[in-house]
Amino acid sequence: MPPRAPSGNVPGDRGRGAPRGRGARGGARGGPPSSTPSGRGARGGPPSAGGPPPSFRGAPPGRGRGRGQAGAPSVPSQTTSAIGAAPARPPDAPGITRALPDARAHITTIGVKRTAFGTSGRSLNVYTNHFVTSTPEGSVYHYDVLIDSENKTLPARLNMEIIRRLQTVAAPDVFTPPAVYDGRKNMFAPRQLPLGPDDTREFTFPLTDTPASSQAPAAEGERRRGPKMHKVKLTLVNTINTEVLRRFVAGKQSHDNDVLTAITALNVVIRMQPSLDYPFNVRSFFTNRETKDIGGGIVLWRGYFQSVRPAINRLLINVDITTGFMYKPGSIIDLALDFLSRQRDPNMLAPTRGFPERERLRLQRFLSGVRIHVQIPGQAPAGPTSRNPRPVAKLTPAGANQLSFTNREGRTVTVAQYFRTVHNYTLRFPDIVCVQLGSGAQIPMECCVVPEGQFMRKQVPPDKVTDVLSFAAKSPPERLNSIREGLRTLAYGQSEYVREFGMQVEETAGPMTVQARVLAAPTLRYSSESKQPTIQPRDGEWNLIDKKFYQPATINRWVVVIYERQQRFRPEMAREMVSGFVPMFRATGMQIRETDPIISYQHSAGRIADQLREVGRQCFEKNGKQGGPELIVVVLPDNSADMYHAVKHFGDITQGVATQCLSSMKCSRARPQYYANVCLKINVKMGGINAVPEARSVPALTDPHNPTIVMGADVIHPAPGTQGRPSFTSLVGSVDSDTSKYVAECRVQTGRVEMIQDLQNMAEGVLNLYKSYRTGKERKPFNLKRIIFYRDGVSEGEFRKVIEQELPQLKAACVTLGIQPKITMLVVGKRHHVRFFPRNTQEADPSGNCPAGTIVDSDITHPTEFDFYLQSHSGLKRGRQAPAGPTSRSAHYNVLYDENNFTPDSLQALSYALCHVYARATRSVSIPAPVYYADIVCARAKLHYVPGGQDLSESGATQLSTTEADRQMETFRTGFKPVHEHTRYLMYFS
Repeated sequence: MPPRAPSGNVPGDRGRGAPRGRGARGGARGGPPSSTPSGRGARGGPPSAGGPPPSFRGAPPGRGRGRGQAGAPSVPSQTTSAIGAAPARPPDAPGITRALPDARAHITTIGVKRTAFGTSGRSLNVYTNHFVTSTPEGSVYHYDVLIDSENKTLPARLNMEIIRRLQTVAAPDVFTPPAVYDGRKNMFAPRQLPLGPDDTREFTFPLTDTPASSQAPAAEGERRRGPKMHKVKLTLVNTINTEVLRRFVAGKQSHDNDVLTAITALNVVIRMQPSLDYPFNVRSFFTNRETKDIGGGIVLWRGYFQSVRPAINRLLINVDITTGFMYKPGSIIDLALDFLSRQRDPNMLAPTRGFPERERLRLQRFLSGVRIHVQIPGQAPAGPTSRNPRPVAKLTPAGANQLSFTNREGRTVTVAQYFRTVHNYTLRFPDIVCVQLGSGAQIPMECCVVPEGQFMRKQVPPDKVTDVLSFAAKSPPERLNSIREGLRTLAYGQSEYVREFGMQVEETAGPMTVQARVLAAPTLRYSSESKQPTIQPRDGEWNLIDKKFYQPATINRWVVVIYERQQRFRPEMAREMVSGFVPMFRATGMQIRETDPIISYQHSAGRIADQLREVGRQCFEKNGKQGGPELIVVVLPDNSADMYHAVKHFGDITQGVATQCLSSMKCSRARPQYYANVCLKINVKMGGINAVPEARSVPALTDPHNPTIVMGADVIHPAPGTQGRPSFTSLVGSVDSDTSKYVAECRVQTGRVEMIQDLQNMAEGVLNLYKSYRTGKERKPFNLKRIIFYRDGVSEGEFRKVIEQELPQLKAACVTLGIQPKITMLVVGKRHHVRFFPRNTQEADPSGNCPAGTIVDSDITHPTEFDFYLQSHSGLKRGRQAPAGPTSRSAHYNVLYDENNFTPDSLQALSYALCHVYARATRSVSIPAPVYYADIVCARAKLHYVPGGQDLSESGATQLSTTEADRQMETFRTGFKPVHEHTRYLMYFS
């Protein structure tokens, strides 16, 4: 009997394939919502507590829904009041709104217009990290800002300082009351600025009061001059009546440019004061009140995210906590030694004392861009670099004793001599490398100080991830308290900018209460030969006790190849591992014909493909030349990414044989639960199906009269700052009638292009595999009626591009195959800051989170478009001593296109059901399985390259010219190998 599979980690393939971080991959559409104050309902439509008449709430919604007519002209704010407005009804919970948008055609949307709300499931009131705010009266004046027009983009931090100086010192009479600025090109004012008859004016002023001191401690190359004069040109570009916001949140205004600009303006208003007071990063700011030094020169800071979002009948501010990665402040020598994990001896940074060139370049990549003050030890700060920090350009290849230059007198001196004669300072460490600034000045490291609060934008080392998670992850009660604390830090009521724009944030009311529902989990079906053939998950989890796989695979021949040293993974341990797998194969229903597979130890320094091929030949001979192995189980040591790459490339690309990689540490003396979880992966790699949703649970997915394929698509991009690196795209699709067996297509495309360029070809490949499986394996006709397409990783600003560029490709693929299925397209997002918290601890799951199946489709959702939040998974528990786990994050679903006219209940139920068919776990996951699979296929795209070939690591990234980048991009295209023909039909990515 297979034991319960633990609901946490899914072993096998050594944990690879988990969703990766995406950098800046998406954002909240237009910012978080805010709510209209009471008594304002008459101006913008129904009051916030209003909603449809009771008869509408239970009616079957959604018929006749199509996507909005994007691009229609906007409606002037003077439009008459709504026709047939619904009477208000008592709210279900404090502040709950369920009003529907105006159904008339002139109210256009990007995606599908909302026509109803879901009703299924039990009711649950939850807290959310949103706070109601009022909508300003009158007009907002939008100005274009041009600073120092030298075709050079200044840092946002410096731009903010320039505008602060302009408003408070250079021209305070113009900016009373003060305007707000986004750090780039946009300024917003609550009244029209007196800039002259043309509404444009240029200001010229210095950023500092005094000229630079002639005693500035700078090496040759640092020019001494007076303070730089900055030029700022302001031009009025638009005047926005905030009435458009009231109409928009009431569902009576299209989502046009005026609405977007008004929301942007309010976001700039609430961020202005924190941006002046704290280090900031787009929509978040960070304080040093809560920090953690994790080593490697990195200090974590607690930060606060804030964003104005439009919701149904109100505006909201979404407030959340976040984590910032900062350079460790203080001496740059200490920072360098901490990064290199060296002893506290600065002379270890001296090339003449053995500092390797490879390490110098690694340190240079880490320090490039960090701003420093020049401070000579024991002397008072003086000069421009002591007031305004300068960024590090690179590190010198030699120490101050070896670096020389010609001074103004024409004499050749070393940097060490220069500091001794000009600044009366004898270097303590003259042999260590120096810092070089953009001006060419070379500064000894002992004279460089890193100011506090500088963002470290490089990739976080893998060994620091655990420390980051322990700092960032907070239980639901802890996170909610931190958000309340953040609200006090934000202090909206004390912000002059918030007051002058007429915004009033309901801080004292605390986090909003919204009405959620908890959907019933789908029933899952296992083999009819199981003692328990069906199971309805509880708290998002179940186990394999008394269950056999729905379609168990057969293993005729297999081998075990071990790359760990025999001293660490002894032969008896290998035999014990085989003895653990064989009964577990049988317990889960899999047929195992060979119980004594070849066990072969191989040297990790050899050619892995040749070694595996040789072991396969031995298996062929052992089994009477009936065939080679159908499964290769490979035991790998720790830190073996290169070996893993070679094994997967051999199995998936070259040979077309299933491979299962195991960590030697995890499979040594493993418990039965471990083997049960690995069997989940092996079964689907061999062509089996673990479990399927029962037809009666999800009729929208399994309706025999409407054969359906479910697809998931994703794109992954190279690291920021790299050139000539590709992005990878993936498309997965179900091929069976139960939407549980998936195939995948993967492509390489131009770096950082979000839209999938080759979607038509990829969709044709998936549809052909679906056709082959349905007509061959299932013996059913190829009469596809519906496509449900989930797109991952698209920011809300790119929704229109998905409709205009990817949807036509999907339709074209259908035309090529001669079919006309109806298409429903959704975007699934996880990179948002919306959180839900149980109001009552008795209603929480064991981790303290909202229960699996919690759904919210009103109150905080889009005023006009069909979207919803679904928390489909249970929270992770920390352990017996501290059972409360980190706060779970729901997935945000936006329906962009719907020819199938799904009701909200149907679309929400099938999305929830798809979160239960993820083959690698006996628990529901946070996003539908096809989206999860698409994410994994993208993440493992590098395995399509020959091992040791193209370098896709961040350390291999360099700055290239356009021609070199194009040439390298073409190399990546031609080097990308497709999966083996046999592998295409299997879930090799599981």
